Amino acid sequence: MNAGRSSFGLRFDWIGLLFACLLTLFIALPLIVVGTWAFTEIWRYPSVIPQQFGLRFWGQTLARGDVWDALFLSLRLTTTVTILSAVICLPAAYAFARMRFPGRNILFLSFLASHAFPKFGLLVAIAGIFLQLGLISTFWGVVLIQLVGTLMLMIWIPVAAFQNVDRRMEEAARDAGATPLRVFWSITLPQAAPTISAALLLTFVGTFYETEGAWLIGAPEIRTMPVLMISFINNQIVVQYGAVLSVMLWVPSFIALMFARRVIGTGAFARGFGA
Repeated sequence: MNAGRSSFGLRFDWIGLLFACLLTLFIALPLIVVGTWAFTEIWRYPSVIPQQFGLRFWGQTLARGDVWDALFLSLRLTTTVTILSAVICLPAAYAFARMRFPGRNILFLSFLASHAFPKFGLLVAIAGIFLQLGLISTFWGVVLIQLVGTLMLMIWIPVAAFQNVDRRMEEAARDAGATPLRVFWSITLPQAAPTISAALLLTFVGTFYETEGAWLIGAPEIRTMPVLMISFINNQIVVQYGAVLSVMLWVPSFIALMFARRVIGTGAFARGFGA
């Protein structure tokens, strides 16, 4: 019987390892192919590996002024959206977590509305409104459309963070004579900060890679990095240009995830979703 258990456990481990390898293959293989194209000068079918590596296409891509303009615009746009989202959503998240008022549950669930319908159809409807307001092809028009996409992350995750704060510590601080502001600043915020940081990080990365709203509302004047990459792919027959831009787009995400791993910790993400 023990041998049967050992055999079953061994078989289960091999199955898990197989699924883990397949999952890694499906995730990593496209990234490896794109990364290889970015450093390839000649790669002709049916060769499995490139015939010639080099940085020629990096030099050509980085020499373009529109690439740097798009990168700095994306960073400025993403930073603006993240800051505005924090200013607007964090007080709302605290209110949802700590206060009871009429219509609270309905209003709380309404923040899922932007994700409950086909996104492009919603963007087209908003674009019609923005057209009347003169916000098409403007920086602030793109900011507003991208703010809509941040509502769920910046409301739902911080709400869970504020709900998971130890109330006994807050009550002890109030019993000791601390003011409500001092309790929030010294007790509530430090406990919720890692999860809020996770929400800010997800908002920053998601906004940086957002494409549909930036293209529909911002084109042709506002060209972010994802929008520029799409135009490269559509208008250029050279694969390497799109591959180089793809690798450049990975850099902010990689830096953000490394920051999350070292400073925030993986547990903050789980606590943010109430796990």
